[in-house]
Amino acid sequence: MNSSLRTKLSISYVAVALICIILISIFTTLFVYKHFEEYVKQNTEQKNREIVTTLSGQYMGNGKWNTKVIETIGVSSMENGIILKVKDINGNIIWDAKTHNNGMCQRIIEHMSNNASRIPGRGKSGYTEVPYTINYNLNKVGTVEIGTYGDNYLNEHDIAFINDLYNLLWAVGIFSLILSLLFGTVMSKRLVSPIARVINTAKAISKGFYSDRIKEKSNTREINQLTVTINDLAENMEKQEILRKRLTGDVAHELRTPLATLQSHLEAMMDGIWPADSERLKSCHEEIVRISKMVGDLEKLARYESENFVLNMDTFDITELAKRQIHNFESEFLSKGLELKLTGADCRVYADKDKISQVLVNLLSNALKYTPEGGMVVINIQYNDVNTEISVTDNGPGIPGEDLPYIFERFYRADKSRNKLTGGSGIGLAICKSIVLAHGGSINVQSNIGKGTKFTFTIPKI
Repeated sequence: MNSSLRTKLSISYVAVALICIILISIFTTLFVYKHFEEYVKQNTEQKNREIVTTLSGQYMGNGKWNTKVIETIGVSSMENGIILKVKDINGNIIWDAKTHNNGMCQRIIEHMSNNASRIPGRGKSGYTEVPYTINYNLNKVGTVEIGTYGDNYLNEHDIAFINDLYNLLWAVGIFSLILSLLFGTVMSKRLVSPIARVINTAKAISKGFYSDRIKEKSNTREINQLTVTINDLAENMEKQEILRKRLTGDVAHELRTPLATLQSHLEAMMDGIWPADSERLKSCHEEIVRISKMVGDLEKLARYESENFVLNMDTFDITELAKRQIHNFESEFLSKGLELKLTGADCRVYADKDKISQVLVNLLSNALKYTPEGGMVVINIQYNDVNTEISVTDNGPGIPGEDLPYIFERFYRADKSRNKLTGGSGIGLAICKSIVLAHGGSINVQSNIGKGTKFTFTIPKI
């Protein structure tokens, strides 16, 4: 049976309080009551000794006793629930409470029995007469038998104290249960309320509503971390939804432009408006090549992001690879009036040579497109004990700050006009990211408007 967190927390508080009450009751019964019995036993023994001392003072010598005073002591003791039988040294009875008033003695014994039965946890006990020696000048002159019920008989005051103690425990127990229930309800509400808010937000996210945010703060660290995580999830999902919609529009735009050009050219040639000469056919061919290149880039990206993507790892000098790419781009950079150079140290890496070459090609192509005439592009290679760092820096116009977080998303271009003269399809950087991540590395971008852009990627060193 599934129960709510609030119910479980309330029950746990009540259970803890109940366990504490039971433990306190057990320890009270075992220790407090035991020590109280010892106190009562000692107190009774002290009273009995006082009676013996008082009786020894009634010996007048030569076997004679002050019987009137002894009778007074016996009657007074009976009134206090104590039964006495006084004998001289020869065993002759001087005074006996049962002889004096047997009915009263029987009532006292019955009362003792009732008191003993009222105490929980007491073992079987019965009426006994404990003998005490009466001494006079250190000589035994007689005995007194004091009637008692068990070794630690409790009178009404003692029983009242024990009962008050038990009642107090019951009262404290009931109060603790009520308090724990109230406290558990309040605390569970404070804990569950933000969690319920998180659940509602998560449900909204699952239904596609990504704008909902949790604004409530909690004093619990873990709940705050949970709310922050859900808010971050909602924000990222909202951004991804925006990117998805933009991606759909960008793909449609990338395909519509060349297809529209092809359609218009072919219709013009079919209607006889344009002659089907080599120049017209060449223009159509260029648009077809453009579509094919974009489809090829999408195929590459899908392959690089696939779980079955396999890297052909090998050890090679990445500096030599960079020099080869500089040589391949040299004529294009010179024709645009750009300077391209390599700095840093020689370094050998263990990676897929063709894929890393693809990353360099894509980054150099972007630098070539966006760096104005007279600018400079620098490839720098550095390494440490763990990674090799390769950066491509240009002094072009830079990338706006709002575009930097999305620059590696597929079809994303900072150039909103999507001018084919200044940019490609927007897949190249996504391919770079997939290749670098497949190597266990990282890639990032830094840019300042009007000063240039720096792309940096790292791959593990040998």
